[in-house]
Amino acid sequence: MRRPDRTLIPVGLVTAVGVLGTALVVLATAGGWLGPDVDRGAQFCETAHWCFFAQPSNTLSNLGFVLAGCVLAWHARRPDLRLRTLGLTTTFVVTIVLLGPASMAMHATESTAGGHLDVLSMHLVASFAVAYALARTAGLSTARTVLAFVAIVSVSTRVSWRGEQILILQHTGNLVFALLLAAAVTMEVILWRRVTGPRPRWVLAAVASLLLGFSVWLVSQTGGAWCVPESWLQGHALWHLLCALAVYLLGRHYMAMAVVERGAVG
Repeated sequence: MRRPDRTLIPVGLVTAVGVLGTALVVLATAGGWLGPDVDRGAQFCETAHWCFFAQPSNTLSNLGFVLAGCVLAWHARRPDLRLRTLGLTTTFVVTIVLLGPASMAMHATESTAGGHLDVLSMHLVASFAVAYALARTAGLSTARTVLAFVAIVSVSTRVSWRGEQILILQHTGNLVFALLLAAAVTMEVILWRRVTGPRPRWVLAAVASLLLGFSVWLVSQTGGAWCVPESWLQGHALWHLLCALAVYLLGRHYMAMAVVERGAVG
C-alpha cells in the first residue's frame, strides 16, 4: 500500500529560515550592520534594560512568529491540510516565519533599516492573505497568484514608504497593513459563504486575537496606561504574541477551507 505524501519541505525550509534569520539579527545587532540607533520603535515603551538588544522583551517575543510558522509547516506534512499547492503553502509559512527576525531587527537595534524590515514583513503576510483570497475568489492559477502577491507587496510598500504620520495608527505603513487585513478577512467571509463547510471558527478566532492585540498595542505605547519601560512584561511583546497566534489561526482556517474547497471541486 502506497504511503501518503507527507513531504517535510515546508518544515525544513521554515526551520532554516527561522534559525538563519534569528542568527543574522544577532550578528547585525552586535556588528551594527543595520545602522545607528535612531529610536525607531521608541514609541513602544520599552527601554534598554539589558546590555544587548535595545528592547529585549519586544525583540524576543517575535520568536512567536517563528514558532507559529514552524507548527503550521508541521501540520502541512499532510497533503489534505495544505493550501491549494505545496508552493503556496511553503510561501505562506515562510512569510510568517520572516515576521519574527524582521520585527526583531527593529526592536533590537531601533534603526531605520530595521524599521523598514519590520513594515515589509507585515506587508508580506497581509499581501499574501489578500492574494490567496483573490486567487480562490477569481480562480487564479498559481503563477497569477504569485504575480498578484508581488504586485500587492510592491504597491503597499511604495505607499508605506511615503512616511506620512497619521492618528492612532502612527504611519501609513500600519494603515496599509490594516486595510489589507480588512480586505482579506472580507474575502474570506465571502468564500466561506460560497461553500458548505464548518463554521469559520478559525478565522473568527484569528480576528478576535488580532483585535485584542490591537487594544493592547494602543495602551502599551510610551506614556500609556500599560507602559513600564524597564519591565520585562511589555504590552507590545504581548501584541507580538497575539499576532503570532492570529496568523497561526489564519493558517488553520486556510487548511480547513482547503479540505472543503477540494471536496467542492471534486
